[in-house]
Amino acid sequence: MVTSSAPGKVYLFGEHAVVYGEPAVPCAIERRARVTAREIDEGLRIHSEDLKLDGFTVEYDGDGAGRPDVDASEPLLEAAMGYVNEAVAQVRDAADVPDAGFEIRIESDIPLGAGLGSSAAVVVAAIDAATRELGVELSAEAIAERAYQVEAAVQDGEASRADTFCSAKGGAVRVEGDDCRTVEGVDNLPFVIGYDGGAGDTGALVAGVRSLREEYDFAADTVRAIGDIVREGESVLGSGDYETLGDLMDFNHGLLSALGVSSRSLDSMVWAARDAGAMGAKLTGAGGGGCIVALDDTDDALTALKYTPGCESVFRAELDTDGVRQE
Repeated sequence: MVTSSAPGKVYLFGEHAVVYGEPAVPCAIERRARVTAREIDEGLRIHSEDLKLDGFTVEYDGDGAGRPDVDASEPLLEAAMGYVNEAVAQVRDAADVPDAGFEIRIESDIPLGAGLGSSAAVVVAAIDAATRELGVELSAEAIAERAYQVEAAVQDGEASRADTFCSAKGGAVRVEGDDCRTVEGVDNLPFVIGYDGGAGDTGALVAGVRSLREEYDFAADTVRAIGDIVREGESVLGSGDYETLGDLMDFNHGLLSALGVSSRSLDSMVWAARDAGAMGAKLTGAGGGGCIVALDDTDDALTALKYTPGCESVFRAELDTDGVRQE
């Protein structure tokens, strides 16, 4: 029996645009998914817990084809099950054991579907734990590649390498197409995260941006502008110039809103954090609901978000310099 963990992430800049080859900078945070894998004679038995901050349990046995009986949206459950099933397929391929059976237990303090990379963290940790259980040890880069293949399969080819590479490697990373690398010299960023208790439909939101981009030149220009923000942000990342980083985060949120992926609750949290003195604030992830990330080295944004209508939970999440690891 092997247990591995992997971190969630926030996007400092670049979500949605990264799907079209623009750069993005996601940062691993100290919220982790832990996966325990035990080889069994045959089949697949999965137990999942704490997939939202307020907690619910998903348990199902067999080959993963059945739907868990739990009060959560169908798209989220289908995606969660799909990620685990595809991850196990990658493990069997990596170990060249096509009939390997597993009992898998998932525990996570990353809210499901909220833009904090829960699926990537679960997939990365699952691949590491299950391959180790079969006596195979993969590099972080190899795990990231296989985890990306999982996300691409579940998301109908719309995934980027950003989430899975960040979760596997930890720290701040830069992703542009197939070019993935760690950003050196970033020791910490003062993140505050607000969560509205909801989740966006990643597939629908990505498809919506694609439709806008194909129909309107201004939407394509907006996607490119997000890439320009990332390139500008890289020049100050690691310098401690939080003011400039914050300004660029604000610009990034405005462009994401123009693409239709924000929401009333996300905008309310963003403005509450800014009004409290945060250096910058933006949605993180696909949008439509979920989380915002603010840059604030005081407790002011944290306090303001606690009293913001629509904000269900708020917490500070330091940069996690560790990627996937065996526990």
